Amino acid sequence: MRRILLYIIILTTGFIFLGRLFYLQIVDDSFAVRSNDNAVKVIYDYPQRGYIYDRDGELMVSNQPSYDVMVIPRNLKPFDTTELCEIVSIERKELERRLDKAKIYSPFLPSVIVPQLTKSEYAFLQEKMRNYEGFYIQKRSLRDYHVDHSANVLGFIAEVSPATIKNNPYYTSGDLIGRKGVESVYEDTLRGIKGVKYIQKDKLNRDIGPYKDGIYDTLPERGKDITISVDSDLQAYGEYLMTNKRGGIIAIEPSSGEILSMVTAPTYDPADLVGRKRSPNFSKMWLDSTARPLYDRSILAQYPPGSPFKTMNALIALQEGVVDTDDTFSCHNGYSYGRGRKMGCHSHASPLAMTQGIAQSCNSYFAQVYRKIIEKYPTPQEGMDAWNKHVSSFGLGDYLGNDLSTGRPGKIPTAEYYNKIYDYPTYRWYATATLSNAIGQGEVLLTPIQLANMTATIANRGWYYTPHMIKEIDGKPIKDKRFIKKHHTTIDPENFEPVVEGMHQVYKNGTASSLQIEGIEIAGKTGTAENFVRVNGKRMQLTDHSIFVAFAPVDNPKIAIAVFVENGYWGGRYGGKIASLMIEKYLKGKITRTDLEDFIMDPKNSLEDEYEKPYSGEPFLINDGKKNGWL
Repeated sequence: MRRILLYIIILTTGFIFLGRLFYLQIVDDSFAVRSNDNAVKVIYDYPQRGYIYDRDGELMVSNQPSYDVMVIPRNLKPFDTTELCEIVSIERKELERRLDKAKIYSPFLPSVIVPQLTKSEYAFLQEKMRNYEGFYIQKRSLRDYHVDHSANVLGFIAEVSPATIKNNPYYTSGDLIGRKGVESVYEDTLRGIKGVKYIQKDKLNRDIGPYKDGIYDTLPERGKDITISVDSDLQAYGEYLMTNKRGGIIAIEPSSGEILSMVTAPTYDPADLVGRKRSPNFSKMWLDSTARPLYDRSILAQYPPGSPFKTMNALIALQEGVVDTDDTFSCHNGYSYGRGRKMGCHSHASPLAMTQGIAQSCNSYFAQVYRKIIEKYPTPQEGMDAWNKHVSSFGLGDYLGNDLSTGRPGKIPTAEYYNKIYDYPTYRWYATATLSNAIGQGEVLLTPIQLANMTATIANRGWYYTPHMIKEIDGKPIKDKRFIKKHHTTIDPENFEPVVEGMHQVYKNGTASSLQIEGIEIAGKTGTAENFVRVNGKRMQLTDHSIFVAFAPVDNPKIAIAVFVENGYWGGRYGGKIASLMIEKYLKGKITRTDLEDFIMDPKNSLEDEYEKPYSGEPFLINDGKKNGWL
């Protein structure tokens, strides 16, 4: 028995050793990697990043050469740190910190120590590289911007993060990756594929030629060029008009869903985030918590849509059959309802039917229309859910699924939401409790891109394509099903015509009659939204936002636009003028309404003072419901 036990122990021990040897030789390649790290140097050959063109073929972004100082920590030999720091303009402590970081990343693999040298720095350092064993210079390309606008559209490239390196084996320390905008979304398309060279080293760590005659070497593949849907001239003009203002502009081609312009203000020159000046410039903008130039208001800011949302309630009312175009409602400077409450309105003719209700932006008209929608059903909960279903069919209250940042979903309230707010069934709520939804206030929130898409949907009489930025990849039209599939609303096409006519009359004899453009038939809607903010924990009402939506021409729309100007007083003061100018710029290529442009760009009409009021303590213009602020 003892003899058998001894054999078992010997065999078991043998199998354990054999298993371990098998694992080390066959399964675990870490020692082979370490061996190769000692004997083989890996050099990456970075490809040219793809170019970016606007919809008309204008080059917006190309490349420029850049040079990175790389290090392989294991190969370092003593060197003159003072001289190197002077050459590459870096503090000694910072150099030491980066060398320590490189050792932690890997003693055997290259890391970037000083990125993006200029040509002159590179030329001077190249002559002295023999003094810095373990260092070498690697050439790559940086972005070269041919425009000084569209920073939020284009995005930027920056050094890849450790988390990305961990999750994506393509990237190594020091690689550049697209951040924000099309640079981020189309990173895989634009970046190309790195080439690799394996260099054999001898026992003295000298290069002795290609590893295994270069059979593992690969050539780089250049990134693909992309054409985006943005009109560069229109984008530049939009950013110009938003000087000294905050807000967003989105312009869409209704027939395709292509984004013609996507302006956020304030913004910055994309060249500010290129090269070694990128880091301090980015930090400065990131820490600006007031103006927030890195915050893309066009797709991230959620605002109450104001009076443009009245068009939505008109469409729902027609679809639900609770009103027709001839039904009239009275307005006596507002609408009184329940316990002495009143929704104010400006002076205009009364009573009004739908077309003039839209043209004159009558709050009383839409308050009564909204009540009829909700009260058509046995309970307000059923009415609210029916209303929500119609609104949601326009892509509101959810992510649109565009090809840039996911943006924000906005907010379209539901019966469930109000049940929680009013603690139903302990307390009941009725249509009057949600009446502010009738005029685009209250709980309704939209982003500029959502409001522009709603406008494009009205222009199309009931359908839309998902808004998108990509037009062509490598000269070939897009085939992404997300952007070539029609989305239909719950509203029948025939119900759009009265609303379109009402929006047309806004320009003809309504609240935007002073903003007409000769030779262009425009349909639009002015809007204002009350504006609240918390300062030191206290809720404060600021000057109202100026909002405007429009599309043109009325019968064959080429452009649909939404403009939000924060603290802009009322719809026609800033938003309407900007929208009319943008439409004329796109359709005519020139500006004839120079009076509108002069007003917008007059330094006296800058809104910078408005944005300082929460901190300066100066009073705001508060909308009392009787001024043009309700328009």
